Amino acid sequence: MPSLPVLVLNSGSSSIKFSLYQACDSTQTKLFEGAVDGIGTDLGKFWIKDAAGKKLVDQTPALPTRAVAFKLVADALHSGSYPAPAAIGHRMVCGGPTVQKNQLITSELIDEMERYTAFAPLHTPIAVYIMREALRLFPGVPNFVCLDTYFHRTMPEVVTHMPIPEEYSAMGVRRYGYHGISYESIVYQLQPNVPGRLIVAHLGNGASISAIRNGQCLDTSMGLTPTGGIISGTRTGDIDPGVLLFILRKIAQTTESASAAADQLEIVASKKAGLLGVSGRSNDMRELREAIRDGDAKARLAVDKFVWTIAKWIGSFVAELGGLDMLVFTGGIGENDIATRAEICAGLGALGIMLDPERNNTRGKATISADNSPARVRVIPPAEDLIIVNHVVRLLGE
Repeated sequence: MPSLPVLVLNSGSSSIKFSLYQACDSTQTKLFEGAVDGIGTDLGKFWIKDAAGKKLVDQTPALPTRAVAFKLVADALHSGSYPAPAAIGHRMVCGGPTVQKNQLITSELIDEMERYTAFAPLHTPIAVYIMREALRLFPGVPNFVCLDTYFHRTMPEVVTHMPIPEEYSAMGVRRYGYHGISYESIVYQLQPNVPGRLIVAHLGNGASISAIRNGQCLDTSMGLTPTGGIISGTRTGDIDPGVLLFILRKIAQTTESASAAADQLEIVASKKAGLLGVSGRSNDMRELREAIRDGDAKARLAVDKFVWTIAKWIGSFVAELGGLDMLVFTGGIGENDIATRAEICAGLGALGIMLDPERNNTRGKATISADNSPARVRVIPPAEDLIIVNHVVRLLGE
């Protein structure tokens, strides 16, 4: 395949990240990257920088809506200052039970994925909006969807099937798993020496962990939605269903409809819980660490809960894998929070996980395990955009 420019669009609940690669079968070279951050807030930012990190655009525009935000991106790409994309890859958190493969985007495919907005309500609406806009604003340019759930397609049915009546399973209620493009990028970076028994912890404002056997996903912490699994910045993680029923009944006492009560419960479970809910202060690990230094007991409890939960998942995945060859930390917290990594690993010596404190005192890519640790422990930043470009190149060649 000849070299061509491939645009990557990665949307979040309040941001749109993008990058452009010069891509071919064997080599992908990043030309520039950018983002529109703070959509719907008073803290809007729009920036673009080249591959060397030089800022090409640095603005603080008003970003009241996603339409305004994406127009900034599209206008910049149409300005003639950058190569016009020959193909576009979109990150999609979940396509639902009927869309499980990375593929060419059509209007009909977008409609089908939109049917399952409830599976990823913070991400799907903006993702489908941007897909429709990209088809309109870049006519004739092939667009491809790359799913977070695609990496987790190898999980066995005993892992994915929920213990619920079959009528709900038939509606697509099952464990899907998320952060899959991040996990796939870690496996890609470990080639050709991918460990047979690998655990990857993607720790950021959204946090999850996966057990990977011979490069394929065996199990992962998130379930039907990204709210399940590990306690995250504002999400509960796994929780006794009775707790949610208790909260729902309390909300229903002052709410006019069942739908409105469910919407309020979703806000509690996805936006007001997790580190923010326990600490009563913040979902930002950096702020919580500062609060801990100032003696804030609730901040300490929130971080301890985060660490404890992750250590439990690591232990269960070691049992599931039948041992461990490597543990990888990735994501914003995994890459940068030295204390969190140390606290997670502190009690895992019996599982073969031993850190070297001096090696752990670093940020970014590194091996941080002790020489006598049976399992290697590494820090590897994700490379999600690169994986999306790889999929686009593959799909163009089919």
